[in-house]
Amino acid sequence: MSGGDLRAARIRQTRALAGFLVVQTLAAVFFVGDVIGDLIADPGSVHFIFEALVTAALVLGVAFGAFALRRTIEMMRAQETALSVAQGELAQVIGEQFTDWRLTQAERDVGMLALKGLDVAEIAELRGAAQGTVRAQLTRIYAKAGVSGRAQFAAFFVEDLLGEGVRPATPVAPAAT
Repeated sequence: MSGGDLRAARIRQTRALAGFLVVQTLAAVFFVGDVIGDLIADPGSVHFIFEALVTAALVLGVAFGAFALRRTIEMMRAQETALSVAQGELAQVIGEQFTDWRLTQAERDVGMLALKGLDVAEIAELRGAAQGTVRAQLTRIYAKAGVSGRAQFAAFFVEDLLGEGVRPATPVAPAAT
């Protein structure tokens, strides 16, 4: 799911939660009015007491729902901000690494498209180049990066995201017999 799709899903979720909260609020207003009417008509009845308790629970539910919705919206905004920062920083890290490898502008473009998961044919079509040209550019990129192919090329940047990268497994000594 892309960042835009994720954002759209979050917006739909927030709207759905807000819609439910509005319906609950309308129900609470109705029941509060009904409880006030029962209070005037028969304040000591079991029906009134039960309805008052249920209405109080509904009003508390609306209040807690509003609070939870507000916190959810704030968390979603914080997550979107963090994601934007991370995407920007990753793009900056990739750009700096491309500079360190002394990639040409064409190689930078092809490298970025390869990192985004496009295959040779798609890259060639987007760039208006022959597939052989794109293959040659990828070969030069991999050589400059010191990797053997696309998987290692992408893994180079994933390791940056993970921090320390992947550590080799520690050999396990054979059990004494």
